[in-house]
Amino acid sequence: MTAHPTIDDPELGTLVRATTELSDGTVLTHDWYAGTVTVDGAELEFMIEGTDADEAAALIPRVRETIGVLDVLRRLATDAVVTAFSTGTPEQHELDDAASDLVLDTLEASSDETVVLHFTDGCGEHFPEGYWPAVHLGADGQITQVTVES
Repeated sequence: MTAHPTIDDPELGTLVRATTELSDGTVLTHDWYAGTVTVDGAELEFMIEGTDADEAAALIPRVRETIGVLDVLRRLATDAVVTAFSTGTPEQHELDDAASDLVLDTLEASSDETVVLHFTDGCGEHFPEGYWPAVHLGADGQITQVTVES
């Protein structure tokens, strides 16, 4: 197995090349670096696309920028999820419920500077088990799409 260099960032901590070990002992190396950071008292996982440390490190400013505005962005994202899956204009209580029920657990940054925010349905009432909403941000930081992933 080839050792991959880690990335040490003063704000984000240590990022490591993501790997998965299969039951037969085979290790798959993914094309991203991963880490965790504490935001508002909760752990937030993040993944940064890159096949080498320099490629991934180039996206660190975008990740920092996104984390820096999560207090506002999180609510915009949960409102976007409700709006995307509503048949009409959502009521305020629906937006408020989603803001408390949908928990941001992963941030994914891609080489084209897009970011995807992955949420968990904290109460299990909004999405079937094994599915979660994801809010896609363009390079300009604006919401471009809402999807359901599994």
